[in-house]
Amino acid sequence: MQHGHMSQVGYDTYCKLLDEVIKEMKGIQIEEEQDIQIEINISSYIPDTYIENSSQKIEIYQDIALCRNEEDIINITDEIIDRYGAMPKEVENLIEIARIKNLAKNVGIIKILQKQENVIFYYEPSKFEMKMVDMLIQKYKNRIKFSPAHEPYITYKILKQNSILEEIKDFLQEK
Repeated sequence: MQHGHMSQVGYDTYCKLLDEVIKEMKGIQIEEEQDIQIEINISSYIPDTYIENSSQKIEIYQDIALCRNEEDIINITDEIIDRYGAMPKEVENLIEIARIKNLAKNVGIIKILQKQENVIFYYEPSKFEMKMVDMLIQKYKNRIKFSPAHEPYITYKILKQNSILEEIKDFLQEK
């Protein structure tokens, strides 16, 4: 493993690049995909106490990073539990973040950032729909703020920090 290269580009990007190289070598057409950036205050990793072998850990990280739909997520979750037993909370969070990335991609969100009790959803401008803002304001009232900047974004006030992943998933499924 080229650890220096991985730390320069980030793990998800590294896995994506590795997957693209393998597909290119096999002659498989690669479709360009927007990488969703997620920065939230939650522990999401594979603890050494759960998977000690670093190459197995890298394989699982890569499998999670390459999930493209709910079926992929269910399959990798089942595989992890079959191979290593019940998942610790940090691994469950990692899986939920993969799920959130897929939901975000489906509604045109390119970045999700947490700032204290707020989560900010940045949209791909060409995929942003104003009617969605009206619907969200009706449902969430004063917990929603909208900014029509160059990269339009919606700020959403979370209710409980300990359920942030569930709140983000619920919010993304409103679209």
